[in-house]
Amino acid sequence: MLAQPIFLLPETGCSEVRKQKADRKLVWNQRKISQGANSKNGSDMKKTWLISISVATALFSSSVLAGGDPAAGEAKSTVCTACHGPGGNSLMPNWPKLAGQHEEYLYKQLMNFKSGDRKNAQMSPQVISLNEQDFANLAAYFSSQTQKPGTADPASVELGKRIFRGGNKDTGVPACTGCHGPTGMGIGLAKFPRISGQHAAYVESTLKNFRDGTRANDPNGMMRDIAANMTDAEIAAVAQYVQGLHP
Repeated sequence: MLAQPIFLLPETGCSEVRKQKADRKLVWNQRKISQGANSKNGSDMKKTWLISISVATALFSSSVLAGGDPAAGEAKSTVCTACHGPGGNSLMPNWPKLAGQHEEYLYKQLMNFKSGDRKNAQMSPQVISLNEQDFANLAAYFSSQTQKPGTADPASVELGKRIFRGGNKDTGVPACTGCHGPTGMGIGLAKFPRISGQHAAYVESTLKNFRDGTRANDPNGMMRDIAANMTDAEIAAVAQYVQGLHP
């Protein structure tokens, strides 16, 4: 049963050879995703996404980051509180909630900020003095916290739900459920983030950043290709819908 939004109403153990083979297979499947997104045949598109997610889950099941220490992460997270809130529950809608986010995804984003693959005027300077173990510890801490749920604007739910669950085959936009799941919980091992309960303002700005290329750390341009075909109205509606989703 699909979760309804809340309304505001009246590697370890993986050899290098195996990893290289997995990466090649993942690239192939992501290309199939792109082909499926442009297909006019809804059934074929759905099949492509389902196959892709199954393969991605299997490929990444043995490529998990080295274990972090949540206690060490909590000690290191003091500075994070200013923007991301106590325990990773941001009080400001433009800053993402980190609580309950997948450990693998958080680690990747921190690594991307460090390498410059993802740029942000506020975040990039914060990671300069941190190392990979710090990232693992922070990811372990925030992933262990409980996210506070959000609420959806009822006026945007109908369109948001339609795009989230079924996409827009006329413009080649696939359903968000393909990677983020029916309740928006994502797939940690594949580094597909949890988006349920996330601030709508942050989700909207993120999709627009993918659309204009400001953000470009998505694997093989997957999110950029999708967002490029979304209208402002669709982006805003999806952002509102996922804000109200809950597990």
